[in-house]
Amino acid sequence: MGLLRYTAWRLLQAIPVLLGIITIVFFLVNAIPGDPVEIMLGPSPNADQIAAVQAKYGLDKPLHERYLNYLVNVAQGDLGESINVNSGMPVAELMMNRLPITLLLTLSAFAFAIVTAVPLGVISAKRRNESTDHVARVVSLIGVSTPSFWIGLMLIIVFALHLDVFPSRNLIMPWTEPGTGSRVTRRADSQLEIIVISINHLLLPMISLGTLQMAQITRIERSTMVETLQNEYIKLARAYGVSERTIMRKHAFRPAQLPVITIIGLGISTALGGSVLIETVFEINGMGRLIIQGVQQRDYPVVMGTTLVFGLTYLVGVIITDISYAYIDPRVKYGDQK
Repeated sequence: MGLLRYTAWRLLQAIPVLLGIITIVFFLVNAIPGDPVEIMLGPSPNADQIAAVQAKYGLDKPLHERYLNYLVNVAQGDLGESINVNSGMPVAELMMNRLPITLLLTLSAFAFAIVTAVPLGVISAKRRNESTDHVARVVSLIGVSTPSFWIGLMLIIVFALHLDVFPSRNLIMPWTEPGTGSRVTRRADSQLEIIVISINHLLLPMISLGTLQMAQITRIERSTMVETLQNEYIKLARAYGVSERTIMRKHAFRPAQLPVITIIGLGISTALGGSVLIETVFEINGMGRLIIQGVQQRDYPVVMGTTLVFGLTYLVGVIITDISYAYIDPRVKYGDQK
């Protein structure tokens, strides 16, 4: 099975998964206590107002009919309109305004995790049972055991409140034009200043969100490198006098990356889930905070739309992870390929 056929097959397999996500989320969201119409109109609306709002958003129809209508609309790319977060605004447009912020936060957290974890894991494996290895293992253990929101709160207390070196709220996009947007960006005179401001705002939430990923990747990188370095072909290379640097770079590193790729691909869901807390802690108006607002205000279309995007992102990450295997290790074949 070739790459294109395999990719198409995996995409087809994702369709029933997405259908399951939509179904579960739809019925769970509609089971949340509270009435979105009451939240919109206040505690004492009259009957005409209630009927008008219910008719506008289709809330006057039976649950099964609303479900079927939602499936048809999603298939056509229509995620509905926001009820309470931004009343009347299309959910797709609302998410497109928030999605770049969450992507910037998540991708930068992953970049931080990979850049720090891979060298740390390799060095830890190379110097096994030495002081460097012990320090790396303790750091990874602390990172795995500590909630990301607690790390964020500690970073805010130390670096924002006491030292006052980094901002503790909001996130400035690096492509924002100088002189526009918030009070911070209006003071900037050049695009370079905007980029510096963006990095300053990004640093604390990036570390908070990326620490767990860094710790997990470090542990996997170390264990797989230790296992790879004990293989017979590594011992043979050493017996032939191949330098340790060449062994690490050419013979041990690439075969040890398959489990790491798996952790990175599956870690997308963890990072997206963590972004909900991190965006709340740092008051960042991204997708994570949007889904919290949707739940608080019983905004059914917003909650279902954001959850669908999170699920789709996770599925795409898994498919990309599977396809990446063959590029890292030629021994991996697609499907029934011989």
